Amino acid sequence: MSEDLDPQRLAELLHTRRLGRAYQLLPACASTSDEVAARARAGADEGLLIVAETQSGGRGRLGRVWHSPPGANLYLSLLLRPAMPPWMVPPLTLLVGGVVAEVLSAAGVAPQLKWPNDVLLPVAGGRRKVAGILTEMASERDRVRHVVVGLGLNVNGTAFPAELAERATSLLLATGRPFDRGTLLAALLDGLEPAYDQFVAEGPARALSRWRQHADLGRRCRVERDGAVIEGVAEDVDAEGTLLVRDDSGHLHRVLSGEISL
Repeated sequence: MSEDLDPQRLAELLHTRRLGRAYQLLPACASTSDEVAARARAGADEGLLIVAETQSGGRGRLGRVWHSPPGANLYLSLLLRPAMPPWMVPPLTLLVGGVVAEVLSAAGVAPQLKWPNDVLLPVAGGRRKVAGILTEMASERDRVRHVVVGLGLNVNGTAFPAELAERATSLLLATGRPFDRGTLLAALLDGLEPAYDQFVAEGPARALSRWRQHADLGRRCRVERDGAVIEGVAEDVDAEGTLLVRDDSGHLHRVLSGEISL
């Protein structure tokens, strides 16, 4: 396995108290999120991090598969146990996106966030996806048992399947230079821990503000959900992280889910 993700090296790079302090690097697995979820059900503590060099069944939103070639990118999942009711958890996806955008900005790129979980980079001919976030919650009644935050970040990959070639990119392809995956991983965890602690203590308001700083809002979009289509302008998100789209007749729609195209 690559030295840049070595557990001892990550421990030396980290400044967190919890996140990533329990860390497992796997040569391969079906899904890092499945691995974390299994350990969560067995009682693992908050902060557990699992990274894989490759995945055979990495998941994206709406049941899509996350392209996971070996040795080039970051495929990780993190265990959180927020003390909050389940209805407050959805904006956590936007918070993670905001932190990812901040880390990538510090690394010299200009990310944009597409609701709810895509990180895009400007490249010749438009914008392409460089990262995706998937949060999966287990809860009972008014209590969250755990949340698994999965992140796929295309770091040094140079090739994509034909169906992704026009929609995906990597940091290397976007900038022409390679990136150290361990340094990026440590920066993500260092940025996420205080942001997450604030989210749990104060609610989602600042998380949403963080997301808005990099959000791709004010653009015409098309939303497909439950067989219906909404076309209009993506104006903002509300206090629960729901996308607000104003159609051409002036009606404001709350979009909880669906396929969003800009």
